[in-house]
Order: sequence, then C-alpha cells, then structure tokens
Amino acid sequence: MSEIILEAKNVSKHFGGVRAVDDVSLEVPAGSIQAIIGPNGAGKSTLFNALSGFYFPDEGTVTYKGVDVTRAAGHERVKMGMGRTFQTSSVFPNLTAYDNLLIGVQAAEKLAFRFRPATGAKRKEIDAKIERLLDFVNLKKLAHRPVAELAHGSQRLCEIAMSLSTDPVLVLLDEPMAGLAQKETERVVEVIRKLHADLGLTVLFVEHNMRVVLSLAQRIMVLDRGKTLAKGTPEEISNNDAVREAYIGKEIIEHV
Repeated sequence: MSEIILEAKNVSKHFGGVRAVDDVSLEVPAGSIQAIIGPNGAGKSTLFNALSGFYFPDEGTVTYKGVDVTRAAGHERVKMGMGRTFQTSSVFPNLTAYDNLLIGVQAAEKLAFRFRPATGAKRKEIDAKIERLLDFVNLKKLAHRPVAELAHGSQRLCEIAMSLSTDPVLVLLDEPMAGLAQKETERVVEVIRKLHADLGLTVLFVEHNMRVVLSLAQRIMVLDRGKTLAKGTPEEISNNDAVREAYIGKEIIEHV
C-alpha cells in the first residue's frame, strides 16, 4: 500500500451554527489522483481550506507527510511541499504570465520581487525554471502578455504553473474547470494528467464537471451538507444510488 501523504481525521469546521464540514475523514495516498465532489454548499472548499491551512479545523486533525499540521499556517505547508490553486483565480491580472511566475519562484527562493531581485547566475537559474513551467502548461508563446488579456483557460493554466513554482509534491486544485469552455477544459485536463503522470505529483481536486472527474480520478469522495456521503472508485460512485439522487443524476452518468 502506498504511503498516505495527506490525511484528515474527523475534521469539522463550523461558522456560527452552520457546520460547513462535519466529521469528515480522508486519506490521500502518495502518487494518487483523487477528487472531491458535491453540490454547491457541500463544504468542499471549506475542507480544502482546512487541508491547506487557510482555516484551522474546530475539531479533528490534519496530517501531512506524517506530521500533524492541524494548526500549521498555509505558508508552512507550502514549505513542506503542498501547492494550492483557488476557486477564484489568484493570479495578478495586470502582470504578464512571466512576471506572475517570477513572483512565485522568487518567493520560493526567499527573494523579494521589488526590493532584492535575483541577478547573475541566480537570475539565469530562475529564468530557466520559469521557462520550464511555461512550457509545461503550454504558455511560452503568451509569456509576456498581461494575464488579464489571456483566455480564461490560459489564466487557469498560469495559476497551475504558479502553484508549481514552489516545487510541491502534492497539489490541491479547487474547481480548475470552473467557467471553462470545452476546448479550454481539454487543455487543463491534459496538464493535470501531466502533473500526475509526468511529474509524479499527488493531485487532489474539487470539481463539478463529472465527465472530467470520472475520467481523471482514481478515487472520489462525495460530500453533501458537510458530511461524507460516499467514497470509492469512479465505477463505485457512478453506481451509488445515494450519490445519483443527491448530486450526479442518471443523465450525466449514463452519457459519460
């Protein structure tokens, strides 16, 4: 059995009287690609925030690489090799794709972008890394255009590239296909496959596009109203009557 790189045990998070995440447990084996699905308001992004350090759970524990990180800040988890994208794009829209990655890479190198930019051999090393990242997400030709001018799919790919700038071993992707047209979705799916197959990264993603989920994920967890409704392989989830009723719907499953 593969090592468990990320584990949540009985995690709960509430806001006032609302239990956004309610006693949820999750295991993510190293080298796997897993998905979390559920209707709007199911607690998916809240769980992601608890896993990545943007929220601390009110109950339960989060373990990363065998270390209890329940109360570790997000930047500490990044240093340990965790990358993250967000449901709402977190790129700097007025900067070019290149400069977005420059900020990410220099932050990872502990170099201030404005006050102490890298020079000489270090700058060449950083430039080479940025070029590799842009090439990986197929954005080299758009490197020097402001991100705001890029298609939505290219903006998503730039954000994924930024998440790679810190050399993570685990990447959490929050709704990477949100708002994308079919062709853009295909581009992002191809890059996610490469994250897993070519770079060997562990990938955990939240997604509403069931065709994408069923084609990419090795295992799926379904949340509903903050609770775990089901866990299993794509086939098991597809054939789960409770999941069909709560979220997926026969029409989607039968046409995947």
